Amino acid sequence: MTPAELLRRAAELVDRATPLVIVTLIETSGSTPQDAGAKMLVTAEGLDAGTVGGGRVEAKAIETALAMLRDNTSQQLADWSLKADVGMTCGGRVKLFFEALGVTTWPVVIFGAGHVTQALTRLLVALPCQVTCIDPRREWLTKLPPGVRAIETADPPAEVERLPDESFVLCMTRGHSSDLPVLRRIFEQDRTFPYLGVIGSQAKAAVLRKELTAVGIPAERISFYCPIGLPLGTNHPGEIAVSIAAQLLERRDGRAMSASDS
Repeated sequence: MTPAELLRRAAELVDRATPLVIVTLIETSGSTPQDAGAKMLVTAEGLDAGTVGGGRVEAKAIETALAMLRDNTSQQLADWSLKADVGMTCGGRVKLFFEALGVTTWPVVIFGAGHVTQALTRLLVALPCQVTCIDPRREWLTKLPPGVRAIETADPPAEVERLPDESFVLCMTRGHSSDLPVLRRIFEQDRTFPYLGVIGSQAKAAVLRKELTAVGIPAERISFYCPIGLPLGTNHPGEIAVSIAAQLLERRDGRAMSASDS
């Protein structure tokens, strides 16, 4: 892959709101498997494109990049002896620069890509958050604005275990029957998120709590916002989206103030 192709691929991943790390081999000395200037792209799935030498040095670089994505680290410089630090027989030395793109300390995950989600994501992409939308319907995911990471899956609840602990999670699927499995998976795995909300009425919330209790979830662990959003506006999808975005900001800033006071 040429440098231009690698940069085009990086731009494509950014447009898809896929967090990535660009790894650049900035300096070498002695015997090394690749020359300075080599680059590779790493996503949460592993090596996406390019190479910085293959073998153990590349494996260690990928491991470092994955840790950065998990920890929301923006930059890192590594200076490795290939023998002492990497375990290779050649006696060279490499310096690698790691730069993460698309990582954030405020991940927002939305289950469901319907009308309110379409309006909400257009607000959220202008804020300093990473928005992910999960839905089995490709035709709705393709309508999302640039900057939203779209996950098409026939099994949305299976994505729960992959969510970062700091996620603000919204259940806005086609209805009660598809919200419930997501909530059930969250509580069965004993996941605790800073914000968990379900679109709907107080009556829907009562039914969801009753059904979650019926499948064995302890009542004291069942906690979520429903209805969601601040009490303002009408039932127009755009106005609902504004009220939800405002509540997310209120919750985010409230947590930040609590942390600073402690």
